[in-house]
Amino acid sequence: MDDRILIRPYTPSDIDATIDIFLRAIREVSSKDYSPAEIEAWARVEDRSRWAERRISRPAWIAEFDRKPVGFSDLTGDGCLDMMFVHPEFQRFGIASLLLSRVEDEALRLGFGRIYTEASRTARPFFERKGFRVVTRQIVEKRGQALENFLMEKFYG
Repeated sequence: MDDRILIRPYTPSDIDATIDIFLRAIREVSSKDYSPAEIEAWARVEDRSRWAERRISRPAWIAEFDRKPVGFSDLTGDGCLDMMFVHPEFQRFGIASLLLSRVEDEALRLGFGRIYTEASRTARPFFERKGFRVVTRQIVEKRGQALENFLMEKFYG
């Protein structure tokens, strides 16, 4: 493991970093898999306080590279890996794998036998490599756009 990468708990002061990572990952990475209209509908954070509440209401982690936030993930109370995004400049550094490992450790600690996610077209291959299987293809409505994603799950134990 690269000792410049640290996975640590999310703190309220991470709000701006997580929003930036989220928006840039969608606009610069997922744009290869979604249309410009779909990206415009998806890549928005209209309510910062709601964003902050969601991050702090559940186990969430920040990936830092040389002490700079470069990724984040979380886990809801029902075993959903709700968000996992990595800054475009830090793709292929193993950051998503480290975040997923932390999420899985927490899921096991909480006694979950399964975790699931709603993976974008962009993220689907990553999750498949990590042992998740597609349950179903979904269409999610975002600001008048129909975005495709995939309900995926992985069982433990």
